[in-house]
Amino acid sequence: TKIISADSRQCFQELNIGVAKPTHEELKAVHHYFINSHSIHQTVNAGLFELFALQAAEEIFTSCPVAVMVGGTGLYLKAFCEGMDAMPKIDDDVRNLIIAHYETKGLIWLQNELKEKDPIFWQTAEQQNPHRLMRALEIVNATGKSINEFRKQQKIERPFNIIKIGLQLSKEELYLNINKRVDKMMEDGLLNEVEALLPFKKINALQTVGYRELVDFLEGNTMLEQAVNQIKINTRQYAKRQMTWFKKENLNWFLPLQLPEIIAQINKEIQ
Repeated sequence: TKIISADSRQCFQELNIGVAKPTHEELKAVHHYFINSHSIHQTVNAGLFELFALQAAEEIFTSCPVAVMVGGTGLYLKAFCEGMDAMPKIDDDVRNLIIAHYETKGLIWLQNELKEKDPIFWQTAEQQNPHRLMRALEIVNATGKSINEFRKQQKIERPFNIIKIGLQLSKEELYLNINKRVDKMMEDGLLNEVEALLPFKKINALQTVGYRELVDFLEGNTMLEQAVNQIKINTRQYAKRQMTWFKKENLNWFLPLQLPEIIAQINKEIQ
């Protein structure tokens, strides 16, 4: 079959080493949708992904009864499985005021506002992603309600069965893998990749973990060793929030080595 990626960063053509895309050989062996499909200069969000992924699944189903979706962006997976919730319309004045404050006061101000005003959302938020934080803040400022309250609407029933498989590692092994992967990214030339993208540092895609920290280094705000260590810390924190998100979902959990059991589970649910 073909694969649909549900990663909100691997879709960008300009981001490579820092988003751990499949290798050239892997992409050549199996067709992947939503990898290198967009530019960092385009707006990509969960609503766009929902439509893109549904169209990709429809194409796959014309020749194969099973489509495989992989990735760790919980909101994108939720959009595909259940549909996007209707969000309230926000007045431009509310939005522009938040943007102005963010541009003058920075990310820490934005994080503190969310922590105080929407602590429930904050627990599983992408805490280094200003675009998503500003979206949540504008909703709570305009309505007095958490963005999570607007994510509990009626689920859409898809015309196909969905089997959810999760791979679980011990925290120690997961954190060790993260540290090794960051070191490998630096060896592979992540710093050069970020340097080439420096003119676009304000774009939302460049707020991604692994890029934002090295932008700080290239602008003389920190030492390289500190920046690399911060990438490891932020990646571990992101992984922890991912696990918190997915533990609330109805997943069948397995260890990575349990491939026969995973195949058996899929076959059982397909029949």
